Amino acid sequence: MGILACAPIFSDHMVLQRGKNIKVWGIAYDGWKVEVSINGTTVTADTAEHKWMAVLPAMEAGGPYEMTISSNGEKITFTDIMVGEVWLAGGQSNMELELQNSLDGKNVVANIKDVNVRFYYTKKNAYIDEYFYADERNGGWTAASPETASAWSAVGYYFAKKLSEDLGVTVGVIGCNWGGTSASAWISRQMLETDADTKTYVDEYDKAMEGKTFEQYCAELKEYEDWYNEWNPKIGEFYAKNPNATWDEAQAYAGPSRWPEPMGPKSPFRPAGVYETMLKRVMPYSLAGFIYYQGESDDHKPNSYYKLLKMLIEQWRSDWKDDTLPFIAVQLPMHMERGDENRTNWAFIREAQMRMHRTVKNTGIAVISECGEYGNIHPVDKRPVGERLELQALCHVYGKITADEAYGPVYKSTLYGENSLTLSFDYAKDGFEIRGEKPTGFEIAGEDKKFVPAKVEINGDKITLSAEAVNRPLYARYNWINFAEVTVFGKNGIPLAPFRTDYNA
Repeated sequence: MGILACAPIFSDHMVLQRGKNIKVWGIAYDGWKVEVSINGTTVTADTAEHKWMAVLPAMEAGGPYEMTISSNGEKITFTDIMVGEVWLAGGQSNMELELQNSLDGKNVVANIKDVNVRFYYTKKNAYIDEYFYADERNGGWTAASPETASAWSAVGYYFAKKLSEDLGVTVGVIGCNWGGTSASAWISRQMLETDADTKTYVDEYDKAMEGKTFEQYCAELKEYEDWYNEWNPKIGEFYAKNPNATWDEAQAYAGPSRWPEPMGPKSPFRPAGVYETMLKRVMPYSLAGFIYYQGESDDHKPNSYYKLLKMLIEQWRSDWKDDTLPFIAVQLPMHMERGDENRTNWAFIREAQMRMHRTVKNTGIAVISECGEYGNIHPVDKRPVGERLELQALCHVYGKITADEAYGPVYKSTLYGENSLTLSFDYAKDGFEIRGEKPTGFEIAGEDKKFVPAKVEINGDKITLSAEAVNRPLYARYNWINFAEVTVFGKNGIPLAPFRTDYNA
């Protein structure tokens, strides 16, 4: 017997991308010629340095099919294969949040049937050792059922379910996410080092490891894990009894948090870490595009997040060898922890996400401001998140709907009056919907940049702002804070995206 094998992402129940060449790869002995056959088509690939890659021609949506991979008397067979749309769901914990833990998730899982969605979860291992490869071989694609879907990404599921209904094809989601990760964890070290701001992530890691042996790091990690295994149940016990308590109160009960774990070679939070152990394990599986929900763990460096996010997109498109591959991001919702100061670092992250969308081709953005929860960084209502991502895909990728259907209002320009500012918006031709007694969250400032609440007048698709305390207003902003009530929406129910009229205000 030889060593003929496919990459672990190829399995029964998989979904292959329609309308694009399909790359299939694996390992075998050097010199072996590998045949890959599906749906009446056979292609061959040569093996060099124990690796082979075959490229199947584009196929139309359909299935179920059977795929065989054979060489030198060995044969691998995969069954129940569908050809449809494949999206990679990347990011951190809000993309990771499982369907069973989302709003009404247990009921959705229990009644899931006839759903044309399939899922592949990239194994969450942060360090490559013998266990890594054994665990990877235990994975595979799953079709929707109460037994399989509970651990699927809730955002990924709602995105794929709606997309499959609107397109009439099977949609496959590759979950590739890890809670608490910075965008820097999903980018190569080489790429991070090309810019002074993003290189700081690498420099901080190197400093943390300076003079430390691998054995010393492992000893520190073991000590941390022993502490965490005692501390974490106490935190859970406290919040079960005191769900509205502050983080400081929880720590007073259980002891101070020491999260995150020590930085080092086994940490999923290290720069380029899960890029190596997760993302590279599924590239270059043929895709329709990426959906991405992340930014919370980079809020300590909000002013460089625009660069970091652009770099991530460049990295992923380069790795998939497709500069046009669609990338749709979730803009962070409103959030602050109980008892915390209501700061503006998330406002800067949101601005960076919107700026990315406006400056990088083939991107979309799902605005979900009202989906945040006070005191909960993991809001549980993921259906609107997935469905707004799907609207962006329908608009930008599939051309099924107009931009006015896919977006809520987005700030466009300012007309300066003597005592007021009149703001114009894209995607607001039908006007605005106000929820609550009146629109809130608008502020204006003069040359001194001291912002005060503004009086708001709405006339069609225009909003005029004024304030007695500001004689010559020059700057305006809306919900420029981590957490605020969301009161202004488009007529399609999508909220006005937070903004400021000048990047330097």
